[in-house]
Amino acid sequence: MRDIQLFLKTFQKEMDWEISNENYKESKSSILNNYMLLTTEVSEVAEEFRSIFNKTIKLVKEEGYSENEAFKTAKEMHKDNIGKEISDCIAYLVKFANYLDIDLEDSFYSKMEEVRTRVNKDQ
Repeated sequence: MRDIQLFLKTFQKEMDWEISNENYKESKSSILNNYMLLTTEVSEVAEEFRSIFNKTIKLVKEEGYSENEAFKTAKEMHKDNIGKEISDCIAYLVKFANYLDIDLEDSFYSKMEEVRTRVNKDQ
């Protein structure tokens, strides 16, 4: 995770895609713009899943696949695209973490430990 953060910090600087740190108004505008771009990427992940479901139905109806075969095939067909969209999401999330000097690796494991020890009220 730290390698990804370091890579993206350098990459975003090279591409001039950093969140502005000039002043409050510039930072706020830059953060909101990047948040908007993140939500766009998240919706593209959802769109890929919708494509998987639609392709599954099509393979069942038109090609005679079983549901499970069709779903497996559709997932494989869209795997690369979903990977790219998830990578876009990760890039924006890491950009926010880098802007705030958050060590994502520490934060991630800390949060997972919190989840592990949380009392599950649904059970």
